[in-house]
Amino acid sequence: MKEIHLGRVLLENRRRLGITQDELAEYLGVSKAAVSKWETETTYPDILMLPRLASYFNITIDELMGYEPQLDTRQIRELYARLSEEFAVLPFDQALAHCREAIRKYSSCYPLLFQIGSLLINHSMMAGPEGADGITDEAITLFRKVKTGTDAPSLGTEALMMEAFCLLRLNRPEEVLELLSRDTSVFMIPEPLIASAWQMLGNITEAKRILQVGMYNQILSLLNLLPQYMNLCLDDRPAYEETCRRILAIADAFHLDRLHPSVLLTCLITMAQGWASMSEKDQCLALLEKYADLATGEIWPLRLKGDDYFDLIDDWFENNLPLGTQLPRDESVIRQSIVQSVAANPTFAPFSNDARFLAVIRRLEQLTTEQTDPVTKE
Repeated sequence: MKEIHLGRVLLENRRRLGITQDELAEYLGVSKAAVSKWETETTYPDILMLPRLASYFNITIDELMGYEPQLDTRQIRELYARLSEEFAVLPFDQALAHCREAIRKYSSCYPLLFQIGSLLINHSMMAGPEGADGITDEAITLFRKVKTGTDAPSLGTEALMMEAFCLLRLNRPEEVLELLSRDTSVFMIPEPLIASAWQMLGNITEAKRILQVGMYNQILSLLNLLPQYMNLCLDDRPAYEETCRRILAIADAFHLDRLHPSVLLTCLITMAQGWASMSEKDQCLALLEKYADLATGEIWPLRLKGDDYFDLIDDWFENNLPLGTQLPRDESVIRQSIVQSVAANPTFAPFSNDARFLAVIRRLEQLTTEQTDPVTKE
């Protein structure tokens, strides 16, 4: 446990409420001198006095004592995995209550708060159309707290980006533009310089690992940009078609069906939706069939991992990512989401009676009835 700072917290909260030592002493039934000694930490209040003090200032006893519990990476992953699973097996309100309880208990553990904010965003749709915005607002509050409270620059930047993402979800683009620069600054990626330094020191393996990590991240960044650009080309069929071709070429070149199937699934459904909006039935159904092929293939359980080419990055996932190799949502929730992204997608409604479309739905529905890993199933 970290050092207790009851005196400082007591003084800050008394001033926050604008009350004097005399007023606080009168409420508690003690002398002004006693309150003064508490604030200077010459003495401490009786333990039975702590609940009354905390209640008076509307804070927890941990907050009153200045106790800031922290979790290490392993503990954060274990707690996240448990909370994520609860969204799959418990009523939404109950799982949400457990998240809020963790937020109160670990109110200054900023890496955990960031992950719980992400967890809320990944499950906000389970609150229904009316409740999703409220959950998103809760996530924004967490990301803002992380952004202003953490002393880790990278975590602060991630929290800033997630805040902007949430604001877009809430249809508040003006606030996003205020939050972020209108023009993306040109920046140099650090991996080539770091790899060169390791090479000069004679550690070729570490130089390769650094470059693999850099390439992996840049591929994922590109596949985040391309679908969004593609959606802006819906009124320009040649540009849309060419962007689709390039996405599939990248996916094929880097074997995304094995390296990162969840990213490829997102790209496939996005492309299919675009073709459907242009009433291009054959192109849409062909992509939905690819989507079903991948989703019902040997990709389970979904985990972040390298492959024969990216053969040095598995340890990086485990040692550098807050959640290690696990994905943000429980597998059963992911499976259900994959089915609903087609079956409940209004963009595909014009094809609801088409035999090929119905065949895709039937194949995807197997995901929710067969939870066994197809690789290990006997």
